[in-house]
Amino acid sequence: MKKQKLYEASDKMITLLQDNYAVLRCLGSFGINLGFGNKTVEEVCIDEGVDSFTFLCIVNYTINGYLGADDVARLSVPTLMQYLKSSHEYYLDFELPFIRKELIASLDAADNLASLIIKIYDEYARSIVHHMKYEEKNVFPYVEALLQGKAQTNYDVETFSKHHDQIDVKLRELKNIIIQYLPVDAHRNNQLYATLFDIYNCESWLAQHSEVEDHIFIPAVRLLEKQINQSNISQKLSNMINKNSDADVLSDRERDVIVCLVQGMTNKEMADHLCISINTVITHRKNIARKLQIHSPAGLTVYAIAKGLIDMSAVKL
Repeated sequence: MKKQKLYEASDKMITLLQDNYAVLRCLGSFGINLGFGNKTVEEVCIDEGVDSFTFLCIVNYTINGYLGADDVARLSVPTLMQYLKSSHEYYLDFELPFIRKELIASLDAADNLASLIIKIYDEYARSIVHHMKYEEKNVFPYVEALLQGKAQTNYDVETFSKHHDQIDVKLRELKNIIIQYLPVDAHRNNQLYATLFDIYNCESWLAQHSEVEDHIFIPAVRLLEKQINQSNISQKLSNMINKNSDADVLSDRERDVIVCLVQGMTNKEMADHLCISINTVITHRKNIARKLQIHSPAGLTVYAIAKGLIDMSAVKL
């Protein structure tokens, strides 16, 4: 039974399963165990450490194709990563080997066509393994680095998006051959029907998995990249400010020279006022310019006022 409705955090988890048994696959991918009684979706997600909004976003998208305009900004990327990793584990460690065993049990090993079917399936399985291993090797570590606030220059989600495609050509070919290959033996025929049903479910799941990546995961990572880049820009600005602050370590005598400068004194007047030589005044001025990277009297005036070295009323305009 399948009901087209949008589920909310206050709905009973058992209701989702009664309405749409395919939600069972989502539960497994999120690591949610059965035995939750009459608890709501929110209660179950809290118990299992799953972000309820992200869970419902995927459920409502896979069941009804619904994705709100502002949903991506509210998604939990760690929860999405958990979902995708568990989905890969289920598919690679269970689903692919399980269907292969079903095929072997359904076909007559002495028949050449049976060998061809197994060969096509193995080619399909290898392409899926390659596809998912690419994500595990490149995409998942990249996103985990983003979650730690580390931006990388050698990869981005657009690279993954361009690489990402559905691998279902071989599976369609396999189904067509099986449909045309009906054994005479009734028992074997029933086994083949059951296997074919599982292959259709497998194809449906893979298409759903790809759509979740395309329309939910990739947009969420794009937003995360944007946030990290903005944060890095802010950090760079902060570092620049801090760098200037570090350079802004003036001696007491250099501060005295700045005060004299903004009051309009000449080098000789400063030397007489501070009881130092003109050469020493010139040296202090060079050091001030090097440390502050300020070379004009106007710039030094702004600096002196901002730092409280002199009152505005004492400035000679």
